[in-house]
Amino acid sequence: MHQLDTPRRLIVFFLAPDFTMLAFSSAIEVLRLANIALGETVYSWRIVSSNGEKVRASCGIALETDSSVEEERRNLCDAQRPYMALVCGGMHIATVADRVAEAWLRECRQRGVALGSLCNGTHILARAGLLNERRCAIHWENYPGFAEQYGTASASMGLYEIDGNIHTSAGGTASIDMMLDIVRRDHGDAVVNEVCERALIDRVRQPSDRQRRPFAVRMGRLNPTVARLIEAMEDNLSEPLVMGQLADAMKLSRRQIERLFRNEIGSSPVRYYRKLRLDRARLLLIQTAMPIVEVAVASGFVSASHFSKCFREAYGCAPQNIRTFNTVTDASAAGVPRTRGRPRIDVTISKAA
Repeated sequence: MHQLDTPRRLIVFFLAPDFTMLAFSSAIEVLRLANIALGETVYSWRIVSSNGEKVRASCGIALETDSSVEEERRNLCDAQRPYMALVCGGMHIATVADRVAEAWLRECRQRGVALGSLCNGTHILARAGLLNERRCAIHWENYPGFAEQYGTASASMGLYEIDGNIHTSAGGTASIDMMLDIVRRDHGDAVVNEVCERALIDRVRQPSDRQRRPFAVRMGRLNPTVARLIEAMEDNLSEPLVMGQLADAMKLSRRQIERLFRNEIGSSPVRYYRKLRLDRARLLLIQTAMPIVEVAVASGFVSASHFSKCFREAYGCAPQNIRTFNTVTDASAAGVPRTRGRPRIDVTISKAA
């Protein structure tokens, strides 16, 4: 390929506090290896923070940055304008409020700069009003709270989403898949294959591949019918399907489904379904300030009392105690002394199974 025909891509990575190093470094490495495969520096990048100072990742490593948001706003008017601005999120992203960064991202969109996010950076794009009526991906742990808070965004449980000029990934190694998609669009499958060979990646996953799958599924040891039943359950947590509906969808009898779950999962389908709904409820309690009764409804329970009973059986404490425990833990992480007499939480998920 002639050098003049090769598109040059400058990508800005905005690091939010406590960003996830795995998602960030995975994205950078794809670009670096693509340059090696192409034999020239086609992809370049800048690391940006709100004030231009170091940013500490959730793993404790602090990274130097190249510029501040204010400098990046000026760069939008000259040759330093990037092709894409990617927001790198991570822990506690729902509490990160940066109006200056949000204004810069909106200006990027106005000037034709592609936007994207890694891990939970999707929160910042949504808060900036950039995901209205857009498909987006976010890490499965943050999905329940995000979906409740940003109902105008179409969040998915896939690895990544590309909707127009907005690219969002769920984080972790999903950053690799999304960046490989970008490289493939620019330079084709041959370059992607070479990147995968150098990085020892055995396959490129599709955007629709699910983030969270039982270990037995990943190892190819789970009955495909059970895997499809679990996916149907996960897609219908707020309005649970009855066993008859699941049986009809799979063209099986209820007794056959019961037997499959007992053999493959060691649990009845009803109990496993309840476990999935309680998992969602726990995440909503941690991530949002929704009243208990609303959490119950959003998790498919007909009453707050029934929900509280099931929750206590699964986790050994009342729903509000999980929320109290999380608040105390976050305060401790921020340097606030823990309050005495906090509840002891022994989380035993298997009880819900």
